[in-house]
Amino acid sequence: MAKKEKLQKSNAMRELDRAGIPYEAQEVVEDDISRGVGVRIAEQLGEDPDSAFKTLVCAAPSGDHVVCCIPVACELDLKRAAAAAGEKSLSLMPIKDLEAVTGYVRGGCTPIGMKKLFPTLFDETAQLFDAIGISGGRRGLSLRVAPEPLAELLGAKFVDIAR
Repeated sequence: MAKKEKLQKSNAMRELDRAGIPYEAQEVVEDDISRGVGVRIAEQLGEDPDSAFKTLVCAAPSGDHVVCCIPVACELDLKRAAAAAGEKSLSLMPIKDLEAVTGYVRGGCTPIGMKKLFPTLFDETAQLFDAIGISGGRRGLSLRVAPEPLAELLGAKFVDIAR
């Protein structure tokens, strides 16, 4: 019988381990990171797409950043996110700036273990699930984790930010 290949830990996985938060890691093959990739990955893993969350990083006029996690099939309501973050307005951060600010690349961005802990918002629907799917910190790595302890680790709030 062939030995199962050990999954290489990502920074996000090490952060969860340090915090004592259980998670399930799964690798997926998805070369196309175009629109709708999150839904395709959730379906490939046999998960409810409503329980799979994408991580979007926003910029405020002050230069501060806010991390928003919303269901993969939804869009971010920037006005509601700005209000929840106490900002005048928010805009999506340009992809070219993502790695320099967060340490993560497009398709592998997760709210866990960024270069800096930014204010983080989860769409309130995350609380409907025992576990949610988020990126594991690199393309092709997905984590399932309970939303409450994850939000506690990140100092995140649950708010209505998706449409």
